[in-house]
Amino acid sequence: ESFTKKWVKDVLVYDVALRNLGDEKEEVDKLVEEYRRSLVRYRYQERLVEEKLKTDIRESDKLNYYEENQKKFILDKGLIKGLFLKIPVDAPGLTDVKNVVQIHRCGLFRKKLEKYSVQNATIYEYFYDKWVDFDEVMDNIPIHVSNPNAFLKANKYVEVADSSYCYLLNIKEYLPSGSVEPYDYASPHVTEMLVNQRKVEFLKKFEDELYNDAIRSGDVEFHSEP
Repeated sequence: ESFTKKWVKDVLVYDVALRNLGDEKEEVDKLVEEYRRSLVRYRYQERLVEEKLKTDIRESDKLNYYEENQKKFILDKGLIKGLFLKIPVDAPGLTDVKNVVQIHRCGLFRKKLEKYSVQNATIYEYFYDKWVDFDEVMDNIPIHVSNPNAFLKANKYVEVADSSYCYLLNIKEYLPSGSVEPYDYASPHVTEMLVNQRKVEFLKKFEDELYNDAIRSGDVEFHSEP
């Protein structure tokens, strides 16, 4: 009822405004058309950059930029590699899973852990092969970490339980805040930086080529006033 009432009011106000704006309506129509044209151009240019420019950036370009601009890739948070599990406290075989995670044998028993997690775990995240944000992982664990760097230095295994769940975290490797981002983690950021660097030049070249093609094909003609 509230939604319907609001919709009716919007329609009524719009109709009254159309009848009473007078000459200002033409100005509104002009502004709307300008905005529409601007939005269409922007959307197309962004898609063009995504399709053309990103594919032109070579891996060697990214590596060179990363190596020459290390100061731009300083971590403001910790990163980790490892495994995280959130399991109901009454799940079967929980003790065995704890032992596997605690003694860092997750890689050896990965398939068994995956099968067990499908059947029992609420969360199963295996990230031995990639860096992830430590804070994002800890958001799933009901403990407060005031000093992430000190915590990571002191802990390779975290086990926490509440009335409903057991939380298990195995930390294989870590990078504290203040470190240089590893290349595989920084790679998407490097791509965006290079795209932004080349975007203006790329779009200018595209517009110039479009203009010149239109002149040559006769799609655009100039007529001087008599």
